[in-house]
Amino acid sequence: MNTVKEQLEFRDKIIAGLEKAYEKLIEYKKQKNSVLVVMRDGKITHIKPE
Repeated sequence: MNTVKEQLEFRDKIIAGLEKAYEKLIEYKKQKNSVLVVMRDGKITHIKPE
């Protein structure tokens, strides 16, 4: 069974991977001059990456 320390390390790796994927997504959207679609306050919003 995983210890608490192993679980925390695994969680940190997952979070780091998600942050990297987010950065790559923003970079890609900037290159393609495409809008980013997100949900804010329960509403779908289109944002131009800057």
